[in-house]
Amino acid sequence: MKHLKLIILLFFFSEVSAQTTIVKQDPRIEKMVKEVSSATIEANVRKLVSFGTRNTLSDTTSTTTGIGAAGHWIKNEFEKYGEASGGRLKVSYDTFIQPADGRRVLKDAVLKNIIAVLPGTDPNDNRIFIVSGHYDSRVSDVNNVTSTAPGAVDDASGTAVTLELARVMSQQKYHATIIFAALVGEEQGLYGSAHLAKRAKAEGWNVNAMITNDIVGNTYSSETDLKDNRSVRVFSEGVPALETQQEANIRNAVGGENDGKAREFARYVKEIGERYVDQLEVKLIYRRDRYLRGGDHSSFSKEGFSAVRVTEMNENFNHQHQDLRTENGIVYGDLPEFLDYNYIQKICRMNLAVLANIAEAPAEPQNVGVVTSDLTNNTTLKWDAPKSNKPAGYYILMRETTAPYWERKTFVTGTQVTVPYSKDNYFFAVQSVDAEGHESAIVFPKPMR
Repeated sequence: MKHLKLIILLFFFSEVSAQTTIVKQDPRIEKMVKEVSSATIEANVRKLVSFGTRNTLSDTTSTTTGIGAAGHWIKNEFEKYGEASGGRLKVSYDTFIQPADGRRVLKDAVLKNIIAVLPGTDPNDNRIFIVSGHYDSRVSDVNNVTSTAPGAVDDASGTAVTLELARVMSQQKYHATIIFAALVGEEQGLYGSAHLAKRAKAEGWNVNAMITNDIVGNTYSSETDLKDNRSVRVFSEGVPALETQQEANIRNAVGGENDGKAREFARYVKEIGERYVDQLEVKLIYRRDRYLRGGDHSSFSKEGFSAVRVTEMNENFNHQHQDLRTENGIVYGDLPEFLDYNYIQKICRMNLAVLANIAEAPAEPQNVGVVTSDLTNNTTLKWDAPKSNKPAGYYILMRETTAPYWERKTFVTGTQVTVPYSKDNYFFAVQSVDAEGHESAIVFPKPMR
């Protein structure tokens, strides 16, 4: 969806009126999108590479090499952005002890995530949005803590995206809170994200959505000879990892296996990302992650949060998890010269548009349901208004059961609507929207009497 988009009108018959909807672009978001710098992203990737290795269990005392030096530099960068924000961006280590696991952590280790918190401006809005990359790296042997492990694409690219988002976005204010996180221990077993996700759950954080950017810098696959600098993958689970039996029963009864919170957020990423970033197609991959693989978003999924993974379209495995070497004229190793920094810039811009739009939007509608008290070929939707940052109205979303994305979007001002389409044949959802056109998270309805 580029520029202004005319959304198809649904003719609703109810006590509330429906209107043709023009989706707006926010000039402030457009301006921030343009401020994302490929040169800054490249400089940050190369700086992270300069630490030699960022293996999670590498040197923590040196000021020039190892995971400790890299983490200290990241924290200093966040703190610079904090100073430029007038002190609103709050930076800290998220420190924990990771017990030995006998496999990839051979002895107890003190590990440090670095988090930068940009508090929301609405004291009644407790939503939190998290964006991350992991700053650790590895070579062929994940327990090799001394060999050079540049980790340029995996995952200096995602860490550089997180840093650039913090740099640009911390200069503005949003209703909800945004957390920028550089996570540790991903290669050792998702330990940094697991710690932060468990902390979020234990402390009652209202994590509305989480994005991890992991491996977002390569555009060429030597195996397939494909080059693609216009597509990016977003992975999301359909069935929530943390689902009760009652929730599973409802999902099976209504056919909601493709409409978990993460899947709805992935659709949101596609719509808003493509609205603001030209020459970028967001490809929704209907898996939690790549085949038999995992990432930091999985830790948040396991705690019941909505989380997605952003990854380049064509991974080049000559430049991931490899010892530095040249064999038969082929250079192996995750080196910064193989990255496309203009491509990373587009992915960073996509992240920014999504986070700014949703953090500025009202909270999502509550208790959204499809009324099932009568057998009818119409569909009645009901919901409650969010308690904070009251919306100007709501979008009713509709798609055919075989459609991957929401196809129709109509604005209404009430909290109940009846449409002349059967719930047997279509899926529906509801989201809040403010007067400037910022949309909330999408809510898939439950059956209600």
